[in-house]
Amino acid sequence: MGKGRLEAFSDGVIAIIITIMVLDLKVPHETSLAALRPVVPPLLCYILSFMFVGIYWNNHHHLLHATQKVNGAVLWANLHLLFWLSLVPFATGWMGENHFSSVTVAAYGAVLLMAAIAFTILSRALIVFHGEGSSLATAIGDDRKGKTSVALYVIAIACARVNPWISVALYVCVALIWFVPDRRLERAPAP
Repeated sequence: MGKGRLEAFSDGVIAIIITIMVLDLKVPHETSLAALRPVVPPLLCYILSFMFVGIYWNNHHHLLHATQKVNGAVLWANLHLLFWLSLVPFATGWMGENHFSSVTVAAYGAVLLMAAIAFTILSRALIVFHGEGSSLATAIGDDRKGKTSVALYVIAIACARVNPWISVALYVCVALIWFVPDRRLERAPAP
């Protein structure tokens, strides 16, 4: 089957995720700059999460660019990814409302870790469907970015107990790794 429906559905879900996150931000009732102080932690969480969701959307697009068709396994793998991404607004709100407490930073990392694993599963499902010799398989290669991300998330979750800001810094590092989509995927010809 064609990939158009999967792309359209995924785009819609990701748009809803971003909308939910922004609607969760509380607007101060006062007009002074001091009134913004309590909003800073949730706003920082929103910015971080917006970056992550945007990065997933962008890389998802590039991943599907290198494909023409999908099968049932790919559809389920994609739903698995969307499930974990749909938890980002909850984890974002919890972390922001609790000012980056250890437990909430670790929980946020757990959601990001599971999304990273789900993206890897989706990539593998597409490779299996298109074949190990496909342009997609060649472009993904040994998936160093994916493996590095998973390792950094695991380290960040462990660091949350010691210092949540180390974890947040590691989350930002992962975002920077993925900010530019894999050039090999951009250049991969659609089958």
